[in-house]
Amino acid sequence: MKVVLAAGRAIEITNQETRPDEQLWMAAGDLRAASGWTLKPEGLCKDETCVPLAAHTLEDLVDGDAINVSGLWEHLDRPILHDADHTTWILGESAEDRARKLDSLEAPDFTLPDIDGKPHSLSDYRGKKVLLASWASW
Repeated sequence: MKVVLAAGRAIEITNQETRPDEQLWMAAGDLRAASGWTLKPEGLCKDETCVPLAAHTLEDLVDGDAINVSGLWEHLDRPILHDADHTTWILGESAEDRARKLDSLEAPDFTLPDIDGKPHSLSDYRGKKVLLASWASW
């Protein structure tokens, strides 16, 4: 089993393989669940964005229902990382997406419990001043 971290969530993938070239291959449905990208006749698409693929690129990225996620991320010029055992993969966002989020000055939403265990989401306080204090042992 592998864990793929993408779009702020962790997805456990059981139907995948790492081939001898150390590329991550996943079923098309798992890729959609992990990242939102799906294979369509016009290319690989996420929401309204489609990346047309030339025939030779398509051959490198698609093998039946399996998609070479590592190759796709490299084709999209996005960062991808894995641990030494190839069991955990991180699919990074494009520099353009990261810059857009930074320019918005809007913090990503998250939910944490208070001291009494009641969950609070940052989105509950949008439009209000919020002080966030964090601490780490390192």
